[in-house]
Amino acid sequence: MFGLGWPELVIIMVILLLLFGGSRLKGLAKGFGESIREFKQASSDQPVKESTERDAIIEAAKKMGIKTEDKDTAQILREMNEQLVETKK
Repeated sequence: MFGLGWPELVIIMVILLLLFGGSRLKGLAKGFGESIREFKQASSDQPVKESTERDAIIEAAKKMGIKTEDKDTAQILREMNEQLVETKK
């Protein structure tokens, strides 16, 4: 961990304890832990992936000349499929 051993970490913790005090240091550690937890959760959420997939579908539909306003993804995909089927005929 950055080349720090136990003696260095203990010295850093003592300095932090002297600077901030026990109760404030506890609050800082709790806030830091919550921030890391939220970051991990946000980085693994599926809605980001879904929104990028939807954006790609909307972009492809617009290139095909399909209007996408007030339509969900399933409707847009259905219309794209119908247009492709008509094109093959």
